[in-house]
Amino acid sequence: MAQPASALVIGGGFFGCAIAVALSRHLDRVVLVEREGELLRRASYVNQARVHTGYHYPRSFQTAASSRLNQRRFTELFEEAVDRRFTKLYAIARSGSRVAPAYFRRFCEHLDLPLREASDADRELFDPRLIAEVYQCEEFAFDANVLRKRMTQELDESGVVTITGAEVLGVTQGADRMAHVRYAGAAGEDEISADWVFNTTYANLNAIRGLSIGSATLRHQLTEVCLTQVPESVAGLGITVMDGPFFSVMPFPAAGRHSLTHVRYTPHTTWIERSCEDPSPDGMIAQCRPATRFEWMRADARRYMPALAGLRHDRSLFEIKTTLQDSARDDGRPIAFRRVGADGRLISILGGKIDNIFDILDVIDQMFESEGVIG
Repeated sequence: MAQPASALVIGGGFFGCAIAVALSRHLDRVVLVEREGELLRRASYVNQARVHTGYHYPRSFQTAASSRLNQRRFTELFEEAVDRRFTKLYAIARSGSRVAPAYFRRFCEHLDLPLREASDADRELFDPRLIAEVYQCEEFAFDANVLRKRMTQELDESGVVTITGAEVLGVTQGADRMAHVRYAGAAGEDEISADWVFNTTYANLNAIRGLSIGSATLRHQLTEVCLTQVPESVAGLGITVMDGPFFSVMPFPAAGRHSLTHVRYTPHTTWIERSCEDPSPDGMIAQCRPATRFEWMRADARRYMPALAGLRHDRSLFEIKTTLQDSARDDGRPIAFRRVGADGRLISILGGKIDNIFDILDVIDQMFESEGVIG
């Protein structure tokens, strides 16, 4: 049996790594277990690589306000991973959008989001018959490879014990109220006892025996992110046409490409997880080998922005996107933070955006302070 831990974090994505580092400031021995052979290889890598400022959520003021605050914190703390070398454009469609230009302007003014009309050259890239207005905004991208290097360094400097290539099989609590965590790695099965367990496995929050997200209903989507080479006329841009069944073209710094995603075509399969009888996220990825929908995405995108006819498909990344079912109404990204077990020391966490991490870290600090936990 491995040496006991004060806290064990399951999941080595960005959230798991950041939480483990934060826990090391309160607790003596923190262990992080990641199933992949390397950190930040799943959802932390396969996404739009967007550092949200809030523009994306005009129908959820709470999410937008949180994004505005957390964007500032993220760009200051992880400056080396932030890509600012592009102009971000948000375009409002004339039909099909749930947000009109006048509302979008009021929304940005209310939240103090930087906004101005796009330059004539940028506006001319869009078809005026389909696009009502184009705005220049302040939004950035992040490089997941740089972020991985930074988090690996922080884990080392914080003394967090990191175990990769190991899958957690189950968690039980004994009479001593310690959590007993079984995992399987290259050397076979082992067990670690811990005072606290933090489950940050995102799509797989309900997949570990003895842990669950509780009463929260999870909505899963098998999604496709197309990595593309863009024509020269849009190489220095990030583009979002909103707010409805539209698309985004964003720099993807980790691969030196632009991602192409589409609200209608990016999700290949959607299902609600209510119990262990429903399809598991990893099982869905293993079973499904969907054909790319790049041509459909490009065909629709070029209607609004003719230059996007020049997009060239490099490859596609498939991953599970998980949200709370309730968020589908307004596209918000609330955090799920569920405490179960003896003294509530088995904790499952679901965050919707990379900058949500600050809200979660604030909750953990407040929780430990209120319970008198001293490092």
